[in-house]
Amino acid sequence: MHTVTLKGTGRRFDVAAGETVLEAAQRAGIALPYSCRSGVCGSCKATLLAGRCEYPRNPPLALDADERAHHAVLLCQAVPVGDLLLAAREVASVEDIARRRLTLRVAGKWPLAPDVTGLHLQPANGEPRLQWLPGQYLDVLLDGDRRRPFSIANGPRPDGTIELHVRHVAGGGFTSRVAGELAVGDTLRIEGPLGTFVAREDSERPMIFMAGGTGIAPVKAIVEHFLELGTRRAMEVYWGVRDAADLYLQPQIEDWMRQSPRLRFHAVLSDAAQAEASGLRAGLVHEAVLADHPDLSAYDVYMSGPPAMIDVARHRFVAAGLPEDRLYYDSFDYAPDVLAQVIAGRAGFHPQERGKRSGK
Repeated sequence: MHTVTLKGTGRRFDVAAGETVLEAAQRAGIALPYSCRSGVCGSCKATLLAGRCEYPRNPPLALDADERAHHAVLLCQAVPVGDLLLAAREVASVEDIARRRLTLRVAGKWPLAPDVTGLHLQPANGEPRLQWLPGQYLDVLLDGDRRRPFSIANGPRPDGTIELHVRHVAGGGFTSRVAGELAVGDTLRIEGPLGTFVAREDSERPMIFMAGGTGIAPVKAIVEHFLELGTRRAMEVYWGVRDAADLYLQPQIEDWMRQSPRLRFHAVLSDAAQAEASGLRAGLVHEAVLADHPDLSAYDVYMSGPPAMIDVARHRFVAAGLPEDRLYYDSFDYAPDVLAQVIAGRAGFHPQERGKRSGK
């Protein structure tokens, strides 16, 4: 048994043998940032001030050489060798929300884009409503202790409805089921809420939201939360997709802009031919953000999407003056069991080879 002390607050918690720092913190009711739980996104990065950690499960792929040299650790994979002193951000807003396992009924299913299906889930008979904060996600529980994570695309509603955006992944068993035979009235077993990608309301700074693909789902939930609060803060939403058919939330986004004259939207298409044909902006979404805002020092930035985008953008945004403690992000990657198979079976696995997880 080892003890972890958090420098900022002085809070302490014990870590059992073989347990990660994140697992122990969650067991103790302390909310530290995290997203993928696989060591690839960097959301749970903290600074090790004293002590030593090992990574017996997955390598800390999200840390570059410079971050390791400055004693950065990934809490979702770090297993203490002795007592630790850490400088880590806490997310107090999520600490009082209990994680639950519930059975949900499919109340609605509709196509959002050629390869994206929308789902509405509601509590099955006798089940309580799930409580969550906009931006969090849930795990769909499958046979064999497997999980598939999906971001919740809305905030809590009186009837308990949960909205998911499910991209069909070629060869993905669960997403193929969603795209095919899953029907209204079927049930899914879930666990949630999970994650610390939530709205930070203790700021008056303008906000930039950047999403890649179905990464728009948690961004949608957070933006709508701020709109419901009647925020006067300026908001800019950048959504990077391959072609115009993937911009499946265009009507809702137009409604956002009608609600708030201080909200601006930027669609960015990675396929140059598609961008030219549709008259939309071409390129990579993080480059569009930097072209419009070469100095990010005055902003709060939220971003969600595939790990390649997150990995590049977080370094570029910090280099553009954004304080790292004002950068909030959620990363989509392989589900943990799939990632373990990839790492075990692929020689020379490199972070740039990561694909979207078959969940979120």
